[in-house]
Amino acid sequence: MSIVSDIKERGDEAVREWALKLDGAEPTRAVADHSLLPKQAVLDLADRVERWHAAQRPADIRLEVEPGVVLERKWLPLQSAGVYVPRNLVSTLVMCAVVARTAGVEEIVVCTPPAGAGLVAAAAELLGFGEVWALGGPQAIGWLAYVRKVDKIVGPGNQYVNDAKLEVWRDVPIDLPGGPSEVVVVAGEGADPHIVELEIAAQAEHGHDAGCTVVSTLAEAEEIAPEHLVLLGSAEADADLVRNAGAVFVGDYSPVASGDYATGGNHVLPTGGWARSTGGLGLETFLKPITIQRLTREGLDLVRPTVEALAAAEGLTAHAAAVQR
Repeated sequence: MSIVSDIKERGDEAVREWALKLDGAEPTRAVADHSLLPKQAVLDLADRVERWHAAQRPADIRLEVEPGVVLERKWLPLQSAGVYVPRNLVSTLVMCAVVARTAGVEEIVVCTPPAGAGLVAAAAELLGFGEVWALGGPQAIGWLAYVRKVDKIVGPGNQYVNDAKLEVWRDVPIDLPGGPSEVVVVAGEGADPHIVELEIAAQAEHGHDAGCTVVSTLAEAEEIAPEHLVLLGSAEADADLVRNAGAVFVGDYSPVASGDYATGGNHVLPTGGWARSTGGLGLETFLKPITIQRLTREGLDLVRPTVEALAAAEGLTAHAAAVQR
């Protein structure tokens, strides 16, 4: 039985047992430690993240598709969200929790491993988030899904956290699968070798399993569909041609680290080739669309023949009867 399935079956008791076994500590509210928190940097990042993501809000739409047949599509925030923050990564707290609040999510619950929880809790306190738990690993994901029962779980983590997110996905939506961090540098003609080295070294800091690749053409990069794509030299001209990447950084003065920490663009991005079909975390991650349909008597009369013909073809006689009013 997996950690997640054990928590699904036994609840808080299982969470406590796994936390003691793996974290060496019982689940508890994290106590803020402001001693090492770069407060102004956190505030600056949060301001840019909020402004950039607020601009992403999709418009509600209304269309009278036929006389007397009106459709509306409205975007509404989720009621609750669980945010997983890897050890010490206050920037990830900002990328997830600030965006959730900007979207209008009312209940935001943060989990982070006990080691380093004080720093994350300090950043949360600075930004006005009150609920941070010193609870890490798969047990945190299971707790968010099956004890707190949040509407969605977001945030990156290691292989075990990612596996746990994929396991709960059938019951609680997640943002996206996340694996080892990646960068592909397209070093076109005239690219500065020193800039290439800087980007590779920065990405390698994420660990031995980080993907650090240098190619010479966009086609090679597109085949990989990386989390981060850097275009240097003549490759800068290809920025508008990119289809498969989580985030694109163009030119000598656009390091990936600026996006990780400062620009306001989100750094929770698809890895492992998922950028072919999935984008990074954005405001829409915490929103859901609802369609509202209104028909007048005249509108129903107009669409009734369509309903009757299709219902007959599909053998659904009650559907045809339902439009006889």
